[in-house]
Amino acid sequence: MSTEDRPPAPRSLAEALRARGDASLGALLRSRPDLITPVPTDLTQLATRAGTRASVVRALERLDRFALQTAEALAVAADPAAYGELLGLMAGDDADPAVVAALPHALDLLREQALVWGDDDRLRLVRTARELLAPSPQHPSPTGLGPTVQEATAGMSPGRIQEIVTAAGLASTHDSVSAVTALAGLFTDRARMAALLADAPADSLDVLERLVWGPPYGQVTADPAPRLRWLLDRGLLLPTAPGTVVLPREVALHLRRGLAHRAPEPVPPVVETAAVHRPQVVDSAAAGQAYTALATVEELLKDWDEGGPAVLRAGGLSVRDLKRTAVALDVPEPVAAFWVELAYAAGLIASDGEADERYAATPAYDEWLELPAAERWSRLVTAWLAATRTAGLVGGRDAKDRTLSALGPGLDRSAAPEVRHRVLALLAGLPEGAAPAAGSVLARLRWERPLRGDRREDDLRGRLAEWALSEAEQLGVTGRGALSAQGRALLGAPAAPAPGPEAEPSGPGDKLPVHHHHRPTTLTALSPAEQAVASAAAARLLAPLLPEPLDHVLLQADLTAVAPGPLQRPLADMLGVLADVESKGGATVYRFTPGSVRRALDAGQAASDLHAFLAAHSRTPVPQPLAYLIDDVARRHGHLRVGAASAYVRCDDDAVLSEILADKRAAGLGLRRLAPTVLAAQADPAGLLEGLRAMGFAPAAESAEGDVLITRALAHRTPPRTAPEPVPDGPPVPDDTLLAAALRAIRAGDLASTTPRKPGAAPAANGELPRTGAAETLATMQAAVLTGEALWIGYVNAEGAASQRVIAPIRVEGGFVTAYDHTADEVRTYPLHRITGVAELADDAG
Repeated sequence: MSTEDRPPAPRSLAEALRARGDASLGALLRSRPDLITPVPTDLTQLATRAGTRASVVRALERLDRFALQTAEALAVAADPAAYGELLGLMAGDDADPAVVAALPHALDLLREQALVWGDDDRLRLVRTARELLAPSPQHPSPTGLGPTVQEATAGMSPGRIQEIVTAAGLASTHDSVSAVTALAGLFTDRARMAALLADAPADSLDVLERLVWGPPYGQVTADPAPRLRWLLDRGLLLPTAPGTVVLPREVALHLRRGLAHRAPEPVPPVVETAAVHRPQVVDSAAAGQAYTALATVEELLKDWDEGGPAVLRAGGLSVRDLKRTAVALDVPEPVAAFWVELAYAAGLIASDGEADERYAATPAYDEWLELPAAERWSRLVTAWLAATRTAGLVGGRDAKDRTLSALGPGLDRSAAPEVRHRVLALLAGLPEGAAPAAGSVLARLRWERPLRGDRREDDLRGRLAEWALSEAEQLGVTGRGALSAQGRALLGAPAAPAPGPEAEPSGPGDKLPVHHHHRPTTLTALSPAEQAVASAAAARLLAPLLPEPLDHVLLQADLTAVAPGPLQRPLADMLGVLADVESKGGATVYRFTPGSVRRALDAGQAASDLHAFLAAHSRTPVPQPLAYLIDDVARRHGHLRVGAASAYVRCDDDAVLSEILADKRAAGLGLRRLAPTVLAAQADPAGLLEGLRAMGFAPAAESAEGDVLITRALAHRTPPRTAPEPVPDGPPVPDDTLLAAALRAIRAGDLASTTPRKPGAAPAANGELPRTGAAETLATMQAAVLTGEALWIGYVNAEGAASQRVIAPIRVEGGFVTAYDHTADEVRTYPLHRITGVAELADDAG
């Protein structure tokens, strides 16, 4: 393209945005969704919003390390800067080939983000970004560079400048501006600077070495040492305040061989492989973890079935209740907090909202229980992926030094879903069966988001990544540290890359220290509809790997039953009432005791029912000791009857009542004999039942009519509850429909605000609406109907919102104008009294 044919260089960010196509503008709005909240009226307003401090800070925080280093280099370059100058700052005198190759992409990214605009010969960093990244005494630059010679000598006397110029071997001049320019020219000339420093004392060079990579400021006394005096005389150090000197930027760049950064990082750190397993081993291990996850959540909800722990006044679980839950689940407290938070995020538990507020299962839990195991798992992991509540924070302190409790406030971290997704995406980029080294994953994330991690205490992003790796393993998304097939499907990821020869294990599950030098597959977060499809696919992959529920147990002579795998729900529920769980694992061991058998009888089962149940579900004959235990407890069950007096005990055998009265353990019950077969008690019926059972009796409660009361554990449920909504990390990314509408509105508004007007047609100044009288407005509209010309109008809608529009009038009648609205790209009708004014467009208006 010749110079004459080349489009003029943009003079502002708004002009640069105006020259973009819809695809480029769409990419900007996707990456910076805060720019269309609300939708700007035109591209000038979009450019203004893109330069606000809050928006620029947010955009800088989302840059990778090399793109950020490029922006930092532009902040210390001339304004505007040529591409060659930027390349020199990034690649140095040695022109690092990796930097040379990566810089165009980084620059394109900064342009796409509207942080840089202009052609390659006039690159401009957005002013707000320059203010944030340029060096100053209060805010040193990340580059470690100080001010330029011109900036450092701004307050220096002309005489002192002349002394420096002379000592540096330059020609004397009475013009301070020329003198400073000559000194800067000396410092940027590699050959002349090398000659000047060749004569420097060795200890003076040591001073420069200490300052060269920053911070560039140093302290001096009123009588500097000779090594400092030599540097001060030649301007290699310049005073900025009494007792403070600075290394000029030009001198530092010469000593750095042109580099703005000590270590440019054009290539992201490699995600290293710590171990390699056969894919079948990974999937099986992950499936085992998935089964354990389901069992743990079920056990948690079963423990809270009749009403869980109380809700603290400030919200959440008490430390004591979390400890009790951890003991019940047989896991450490941080792991118990994770399962509690996961069940809450999935909508399976919530507060019941009663006056004595407690946590309990929701109706959604009953629906969840009816699903196949693989679908129950997919519900859990889908909730985990999207949740912003972060269980790893439990036990820590908030900004007001209050302890953060499970299910309590203050646990939301909006970055959590993005970090989880990114960690799994990095795993998806490794060969199948490869488990990463955790440190290399954290290093990669720090490269991708350097500012966010470095500015938050304890590196929140790094902790989120560590928790994501641990939680993915507990959920069965990963197995032995490697992403499983179902985990890959959950992300909507393609097939894993094939491992190279060095990644092949020598045997099943062998671990090899392998390094992979490819970039992991880039995966974007899925929409809710896409995530539902991916979750269903993951469930289909997991289903064949989960054990089939069994319909039988193995009864043993030592009053135990062994379940060699998961049991069908009716069997598991009944066995959970009739026996106590003694141990869990690959096989679950249940123990029958007098108390557990009495529990089944209290629930309404007869001894014959229990014998029939065991005979039907045991692969081994019912052992005689177990049959005897059931018969013995059943024979004694209900022999004593407890009712309400305060409470009473009646028994046909007065000798039993005498035995009770004689027992010292009955003293606290306040018993006295009313009749040979009746005792009255001061204790309530429930306390009396517990007291007699503690003494070894097996009483049964009875109603006012004398019938035995059947006591069943009633499941406590909350009213219908929705799962907690994740706290978004800023405005959501617009979908295609919203994006298309926003682009159309911005383009139309820009057309209305930039279309040329005819001279003398009363155009408004400074973007104000045109103003014309009613008669002139009507006459201009009628004339435009005849000529077919477009007009520029000001319009105020019924809500009082003013806007500019470009219309082509079609018909004017009854106080209304019907026109094709170029701004809205459709035919509309406007009341004439709401049109503030009209102006004709220039003949060459496009």
